[in-house]
Amino acid sequence: MREDSVSERLYNGIIKENPVFIQLLGICPTLAVTTSAFNGLGMGLSATVVLALSNLLISALRKVIPDRVRMPAFIVVVASFVTIVQFLVQGYLPELYKSLGIFIPLIVVNCIILGRAESYASKHPIIPSFFDGIGMGLGFTVSLIFIGGVREILGSGAFFGYQILPLADAAAGKAGFTPISIFVLAPGAFFVLALLVVIMNIVRAKQEAKGRPLPAKNGCLSGECSGCSLAATCQGKSKAETVSKEGGNE
Repeated sequence: MREDSVSERLYNGIIKENPVFIQLLGICPTLAVTTSAFNGLGMGLSATVVLALSNLLISALRKVIPDRVRMPAFIVVVASFVTIVQFLVQGYLPELYKSLGIFIPLIVVNCIILGRAESYASKHPIIPSFFDGIGMGLGFTVSLIFIGGVREILGSGAFFGYQILPLADAAAGKAGFTPISIFVLAPGAFFVLALLVVIMNIVRAKQEAKGRPLPAKNGCLSGECSGCSLAATCQGKSKAETVSKEGGNE
């Protein structure tokens, strides 16, 4: 399977380089908005739209944008799409907009979006970049839904707003589920994230035991550095080492 194929880009973002569970990126909105599965879905899909469209446009302009101003240019592109998404959510989903609050405009500085723009979209053709954005966005969305769903079930006995666990009523002598309120508070987000990361680490260990290891948590792939958060640093170090060796040989 080619590394720039559509299926590989989608699988890469959702499984191999999941931005939350594997790379531990975008943790601030992940912890803040996942009080329910619906909020997680809304935030994830908003970020997915911005990721896909930003990757598409940045890839199309990658040979036009001067290298010295690429980061400001990326931010302008991302901010434009974030503004469009913000207006659409505010106009058509006002309740979701109130729930997500400041975290919709803060998508502009989300390290997942700027990271993919710098490490992938600015170096690859349009189609792979577009689906790379979709894959990363879906991976982010799935992560938020998992975290929000677990918190919502344990914190209120509901899922996507539907009561799935009958609540206890002490006054009426009715037995049932007693919500664990800490899971809808800030500490609950850390507990659930830690639990899901542990599960991912167990899956990683089993894959390694079968000879099919997932990539390292920094996003590096064997022989492929486009998704690595340290790619620029590694490349700079490599160039410095090359210059140093050449100087020594002289």
